[in-house]
Amino acid sequence: MRKLLLAATALAATPAWADVNVYTTRQPELIEPVMDAFTAETGIEVNLAYIDSGIVERLKAEGDRSPADLVMTVDIANLKQIVDADVVQPVDSEVLTDAIPAALRDSDNRWFGLTTRARIVYASRDRVADGEVTTYEDLASDKWEGRICTRSGTHNYNLALLSAVIAHHGEEAAKDWAAGVRENLARKPQGNDRAQIKAIWAGECDIALGNTYYLGKMQADPEQKEWADAVRTTFPVFEGGGTHVNVSGIALTRAAPNEDDAIRLMEFLVSPEAQAIYAEENFEYPVLPGAKPSDVVASWGDFTPDDIDLTTVAGERPAALRIMEEVNFDG
Repeated sequence: MRKLLLAATALAATPAWADVNVYTTRQPELIEPVMDAFTAETGIEVNLAYIDSGIVERLKAEGDRSPADLVMTVDIANLKQIVDADVVQPVDSEVLTDAIPAALRDSDNRWFGLTTRARIVYASRDRVADGEVTTYEDLASDKWEGRICTRSGTHNYNLALLSAVIAHHGEEAAKDWAAGVRENLARKPQGNDRAQIKAIWAGECDIALGNTYYLGKMQADPEQKEWADAVRTTFPVFEGGGTHVNVSGIALTRAAPNEDDAIRLMEFLVSPEAQAIYAEENFEYPVLPGAKPSDVVASWGDFTPDDIDLTTVAGERPAALRIMEEVNFDG
């Protein structure tokens, strides 16, 4: 049973048995290993409440009575949303600011990146030559007609990519690009990123958009390894830029009944131990400088992350959604 603290003003000190309560859009099984390590080190239990959607609305409705200490989510637009909704508060922590590069945390310390992932192109080993995939812009060229698979264009991952296209080239060019990619689809957008890898294995398409870590998870799954082995990772870049990356992050809620222990958890999550767990268990890229990706991820090679500001990308999300609807990307 979840144990909740009394109001902090009623306590002289936080009791040793206090929990930290986390609202998360991440599947609990993805983050339980690192939370277990925190509990083993500190004795502080972590309660995870998985909230697939409406996390901001829930925090607003709960207000100062919210049991949530922390919010964990993926995608820079989601992090921007919780900041804009004023449901989180700044954290003054040298541990966090020293560990996390400035580009991967809020300038006012209201959210902090924990891991990154690249949105890349999975390519058939049999039907796509090494080096044939070059830029994101090239995905709209005629040579890929009938050869591309992807999940829904209105999914957060693809909206983030299109937002980056807008940030680089403007809305008109981005709309042309989205329409061009749509014309090159081998099938109607469907499934998740793993489904795109399976589609390449099945010969339904030759390349697909996807996040890096899904391939790592499939390579580690005996039932899906055959599909994963059918593709290679390719790291396209923007013309004049790098490979599109997104971030998973964490923020301290305004209510935070267990604030001190919550900040302690935040600081643990950027420790070498925690960053190594993220890398090995989830095949994500650590944010801590010097922390190494897993051997599987390292085997895919290095890439240059796009240096465009993530908050700028997040600000283009409404335009990206409008464009996807205007070009009828999923139709």
